[in-house]
Amino acid sequence: MNFSERNFQRYKSLVSSLLSALRVLYFHHLPGSEIAVYEGDILLRRGRRSAINCESCLWPKSQDGLVKVPVNISSDFCECMQMDNVKSWIADALQEISTLTCVQFVNRTTETDYVYVERGCWSYFGKIGGRQAVGLVKNGCMDKGAIQHEMNHALGFIHEQARSDRDRFVKIMWEHIVAGNFGKMNSKNLGLPYDYSSVMHYGAYDFSSTPGKATIVPVPDPSIPIGQREGLSNLDVAKINKLYKCNCCSSVLPKSKGSFSSVNYPFPYPNNSSCLWLIRIRQSKIFLQFEAFDLQPSSDCSSDYIKIYNGNSKNSPVLLDKYCGKGPLPSLVASGSTMLVEFASDESITLPGFVMSYTFSR
Repeated sequence: MNFSERNFQRYKSLVSSLLSALRVLYFHHLPGSEIAVYEGDILLRRGRRSAINCESCLWPKSQDGLVKVPVNISSDFCECMQMDNVKSWIADALQEISTLTCVQFVNRTTETDYVYVERGCWSYFGKIGGRQAVGLVKNGCMDKGAIQHEMNHALGFIHEQARSDRDRFVKIMWEHIVAGNFGKMNSKNLGLPYDYSSVMHYGAYDFSSTPGKATIVPVPDPSIPIGQREGLSNLDVAKINKLYKCNCCSSVLPKSKGSFSSVNYPFPYPNNSSCLWLIRIRQSKIFLQFEAFDLQPSSDCSSDYIKIYNGNSKNSPVLLDKYCGKGPLPSLVASGSTMLVEFASDESITLPGFVMSYTFSR
């Protein structure tokens, strides 16, 4: 590592430590004596810490199978930014959750129980009833993954490194910690693997008392990246779907290049299938090409089809409308860093399906 790279790493860890310290100091001045803070950004009403293990504080599911969470944004929530920009950033982050799970964030009208977005960087754990604060703020708590992090607390998720089995995957460096915030819980973990890539995972230097000294180290490989805030991981999606019993077939593809296929390929895909793949990369554009394609042909592709969107939701512009039959198909380029691929089949004929690969386009 050369001198400039070493200085950059020290600067990065210093900034992380300062932001963490500021968060702790801010929480010490939260108004009202009935509010306690747990794990740095989880608000708890005093005397109700057992809510961390609560199984009855999930948002209810409607008859249509959707979990609708009303959201209202405070009009004075951030004086330093245009409100339209704020709403756009929040909407984009929440849209990713709504696209890939049965949890749908909707504008609050007259609902009694709802999420109220205000300035800060915190959230209550699960649904508490009434107006429920979620704090967001520019410079540290407004990245897509940071917004999703706080909203996931409101859905009922703890920090990933607070899992009951965390000591098998990370080492907590207690000697470098400026405050608490690294407790371990008796969690059930939903039967899903530990996720270093979760938006719910702390970064390596969070709450560090000494610049350059990590507070959390992955084991056995300390080089594994942790603490990303670019967006939901694939396991984040799986956890939401399992906790809320969503009947969703959906995946996130966050790497700069990769491939994916229909279920069972090259054998026939299942009947009555409906799956989504969200490609989300760091680079500016996505280049998608078809390696194989064989779907049941039908009039207007009303039976089985592929549909591709230029964005992260079904409300995004369409790059490829419903398409079926047998390839070849043209390559596609998204205008941005996200692309949504939708596949659906009916109850009749099934065929081998498809294989697609993607990379970034300069």
